[in-house]
Amino acid sequence: MTTPGSDVILTRMMSLHPKIIDLTLDRVWRLLEALGHPERNLPPVIHIAGTNGKGSTQAMIRAGLEAEGGRVHAYTSPHLARFHERIRLAGELISEPYLSEVLAECETANGGIPITYFEITTCAALLAFARTPADWTLLEVGLGGRLDATNVVEKPRLTIITPVSLDHQQYLGETLPEIAGEKAGIIKRGVPCVVGPQAPDGLGAIEEKAARLGAPLLVHGQHWNAWEERGRLIFQDENGLLDLPLPNLPGPHQIDNAGAALAALRHLGAGEAACEAAVTRAYWPARMQRLSHGPLVEAAGSAELWLDGGHNPAGGEAVAATLARMPKRPTHLVVGMLNTKDIGGYLRPLAAVADSLTAVSIPGEPNTLSAEDTQAHAAKTGIEAGTSDSVLDAVRMLAARDPGGRILICGSLYLAGGVLRENG
Repeated sequence: MTTPGSDVILTRMMSLHPKIIDLTLDRVWRLLEALGHPERNLPPVIHIAGTNGKGSTQAMIRAGLEAEGGRVHAYTSPHLARFHERIRLAGELISEPYLSEVLAECETANGGIPITYFEITTCAALLAFARTPADWTLLEVGLGGRLDATNVVEKPRLTIITPVSLDHQQYLGETLPEIAGEKAGIIKRGVPCVVGPQAPDGLGAIEEKAARLGAPLLVHGQHWNAWEERGRLIFQDENGLLDLPLPNLPGPHQIDNAGAALAALRHLGAGEAACEAAVTRAYWPARMQRLSHGPLVEAAGSAELWLDGGHNPAGGEAVAATLARMPKRPTHLVVGMLNTKDIGGYLRPLAAVADSLTAVSIPGEPNTLSAEDTQAHAAKTGIEAGTSDSVLDAVRMLAARDPGGRILICGSLYLAGGVLRENG
């Protein structure tokens, strides 16, 4: 019998559970047992949690490990244009036939029992990883950490917690210590953990969990530091100093992400060439990405066109800091957000760097904030704001009004994914 395409199976999987998010590991453990426990047969695992910077940090670690000839599995979410982006097998995106095969196997093993989309697709990724030879497995947490579907590896080689900030409070807790405690749920007994820059009360929650489990910490500001100096990235840890090019991923926040990646690589014994590759070869779309081709770029004409998927207050701060460092030119935002996000917290830091904002709704997303609501929130922050029926219409209008300007499409990974799909 011919295996149906992945899109067909993934659509069926969406209906297996009434909730998109339902944090527990019971369903994952049940399915993994039915599959023969693939999570016990993975190449050495590096597990990454945090509010912001997980994907960029993972991309840098992967670039560093691959520069030394390592074959690296990588799991990330959500995808932007195609589901296949979530699963990278020994350096290559999973093929359509193999993705369909492992999805179908998981669907059969699950037997129609309720399980969330993320849980069953994570099991499919772990199955593919276990069956494909590689040297490393990089697992990015989907949401939180303690009860995330990726948190099933008993003894990872290393864990990493990137900066923690307020996001997903309805699932993780209302305070920073509560959220940091959930992220710290990936820490395992005796397993070292690299910790990126944290607020003091967030760091306290991480340190408390690590102390209970006897997990050695490699903490930013204590065991390692990274900073920019004279147009270079300087990294220092107990092994000495590295003088490297600035990260090719734009934005001052990438200094901290690079620092966490370098701390991880140095702990794993990587050499200076791998460390340099980590900061110069990493690729991570929709993180202050300059678009260079496609219908949207044609519509922008001589205006610069950028794309970013940040969607919480810390993401807004990172985008604002990046824009402030760029060559000065009028900057116009095209913003679409979900109604579950703190839009005021996201937009407030951008008010200082944006000349205008054009609000759009996110096509096909039931939880999109309406363009009119986004416009109203922008007006409260003091940003001159209007609305548009689509991103393409917004880009055309802004390019006609200000041909020498900079246009940044931002506010949601779901909006960014739609832009990448439509723009080719």
